[in-house]
Amino acid sequence: MDGPLALALTAGEPAGIGPELCLQLAQEPRTVGLVVVASQALLEARARQLGLAVILHPWHPGDLPRVEAGHLSVLHVEGCASHEAGTLDPASSAYVLRTLEIAGRGCLQGDFDGMVTAPVHKGVINEAGIPFSGHTEFLQELCAVERVVMMLATEQLRVALVTTHLPLKDVSAAITPERLVQVARILDADLKKFFGIEQPRLLVAGLNPHAGEGGHLGREEIDIIEPTLNKLRAEGLVLTGPLPADTLFTPHWLDQADAVLAMYHDQGLPVLKFQGFGRAVNITLGLPIVRTSVDHGTALDLAGTGRADSGSLHAAIGVAGHMARCLKSANQETLS
Repeated sequence: MDGPLALALTAGEPAGIGPELCLQLAQEPRTVGLVVVASQALLEARARQLGLAVILHPWHPGDLPRVEAGHLSVLHVEGCASHEAGTLDPASSAYVLRTLEIAGRGCLQGDFDGMVTAPVHKGVINEAGIPFSGHTEFLQELCAVERVVMMLATEQLRVALVTTHLPLKDVSAAITPERLVQVARILDADLKKFFGIEQPRLLVAGLNPHAGEGGHLGREEIDIIEPTLNKLRAEGLVLTGPLPADTLFTPHWLDQADAVLAMYHDQGLPVLKFQGFGRAVNITLGLPIVRTSVDHGTALDLAGTGRADSGSLHAAIGVAGHMARCLKSANQETLS
């Protein structure tokens, strides 16, 4: 789309803090256009509960989103069964997924330059009888891509994952040459496309303690990871590793890198979240669209109190805007 950036912002679980985080954003002027994809009645109810003065404006494709303080553009979605903060209602689950579908399709159609997602509650969606493992997998199916990559980022650190939400006992079997190749290629390509990094430098963690200690603590590094990295190096990827994860996250290594590729969820993310929780951003790579999210959950205990911190959402919007601008620039270079 032409003109200023427009990002879709899904308000997430109605009982959680997502709706009020969206309303908090409207209290100050914005440099990026935001369209909240949500029930307008839900936003109105939460604004009344919190005493926030926000004028909601119905948005239609082609409209410029409102960016001035006290105003918010809303793409209304029907089906929100309850507006009560802090109390989950499975009857709203289809509505929550509908907001994601509308935002995602809007990005694919060019109505939006990207999408930012407030947190959803996976448990209540599954309780409603709807199989759902997360935003990432939902958008992967919507965009019809074979592989996506989860990457979390702060201003100082980016960590991507080879495997995501797997039991630890299943991780080793999931680290195959095919998966490693796909994930590393996506990470390399999207750091170029969405972040403008001409030649990404990637640190790759080993799977086992001490990266296998020469095979004495596991052979995955010798049999799978190192041969696959050599194949990727021959393609031009700049890869260092496999490195022991307990020393990889030190300035000696991180100062030389643009991103870390960790083998599993709790190998890389605890370090990143310790370093920047509340300011970190969840990014889905491998999609044809820009998608970022907050690094926290629905925080039902905070919903409706006005105490929710919008720092991660601000960061997610900032990163999505940067990615969208880089993507536009890359597309323009391709066309020229």
